[in-house]
Amino acid sequence: MNCEEVKEKIFIRTVLESFNLFPVKENRKTAFYFALDREEKFPSLSVDFVKNKAFDFGSGKSYDVISIVQMMKQCSVSEALKYLEKFDFSMQNGFQSEDKIKQYEIVKIREIQHPALIHYLNSRKVLDQKDLVKEVEYELKGKKYFGIGFFNNSGGVEIRNKYSKICLGKKDLTIIKNEVNISIEIVVFEGFFDYLTFKNLRRNENSNCDFLILNSTALLFKAEELLRDYDKISLFLDNDNNGKSAKEKIQYQYEKVEDCSLLYFDFKDLNEWFCNSNTVF
Repeated sequence: MNCEEVKEKIFIRTVLESFNLFPVKENRKTAFYFALDREEKFPSLSVDFVKNKAFDFGSGKSYDVISIVQMMKQCSVSEALKYLEKFDFSMQNGFQSEDKIKQYEIVKIREIQHPALIHYLNSRKVLDQKDLVKEVEYELKGKKYFGIGFFNNSGGVEIRNKYSKICLGKKDLTIIKNEVNISIEIVVFEGFFDYLTFKNLRRNENSNCDFLILNSTALLFKAEELLRDYDKISLFLDNDNNGKSAKEKIQYQYEKVEDCSLLYFDFKDLNEWFCNSNTVF
């Protein structure tokens, strides 16, 4: 594929999602995202799904799928094309129809039973928390799959297995409230495997805190009002650029924020640390 074919046939939404970038507000043909090259409180990047292009009202820059990759990875055109080789060439008539965007069907939801999923949970050392997730059988683009499912507050489901990391439905936060007492502390995770890990480590304790699983640091803006309700915020975010950026934003905006990533500073996240450690706390 040459540059022009790539610009026409690879959907811009898919490329943005590959960098954990999701719209702040959208309709069928357009959406607003936060800028690619700076932090901001209000989204200024307008994405036109029909033209398959984006325009940043703050900087005046225009983007296509290639220049988005160049911006995010700070790479050359040839390197961007190599990155884009992994995407399906699925554009039709300039944008995906609603039927095209939602090409999945959830066939069955049940308790975790499949040996492959049990093995995967065991490999991540969270098998004891299998009651907090579901086995989801789904059909995607005419093919049947299954995975570990974790639901968000909009009914979307994060799907994980050894080979897949996707979201079916709308991407959103997952907020889990303590049903016994009013909580003054909230514990924040980037992904649900870290939440399962935390619950596994504290399984013998009665937790009085609430939990927030971002499911993507790009969704942090949706938690801003929620976090103001708590006297203490404990962060178990990833030790990568996205996690560190989210941590800095929270530390800047709120008081009494505890950075718990120091516990696993040599690892990407809490689960990776736990899988490589016999330590409990």
